[in-house]
Amino acid sequence: MAEIQNIENTEAAIEAARTALIAEQNDLFRTSWAMDPSVPGQIVMTQGVAALSPEALNAIGVSVIAFDEFTEENDPYGTRDFGVIKVLNDGEEVPLYWKIDLYDTSYGYGSDDCADPTKTRRVMTLLLPSEY
Repeated sequence: MAEIQNIENTEAAIEAARTALIAEQNDLFRTSWAMDPSVPGQIVMTQGVAALSPEALNAIGVSVIAFDEFTEENDPYGTRDFGVIKVLNDGEEVPLYWKIDLYDTSYGYGSDDCADPTKTRRVMTLLLPSEY
């Protein structure tokens, strides 16, 4: 029984380290606004977000980069891949979501190894809640 418990503890520790590594990479991708080549990917936005004012679009970038309000509710897996922000658009407060998904290098499928940046490409999508 002790051997099984040790194996389970080791597997849990490996998975926790893997989750922490993915979270670290997601943070680097988000806070560098996809400009750090060590975590390649792209940022896309929905039509609703693209229709916002230039000032709102600028505020989105600033808000996403500065985001640090991860909770059990918005980050249940601990990978820091989702957030909710609010920006002003022509004087009106607008809520937005940002979400990071992990793809293979061709952006066709999910990554085989999300913790390996040589096998993973991140896509951060900016969207309005109504577009979810």
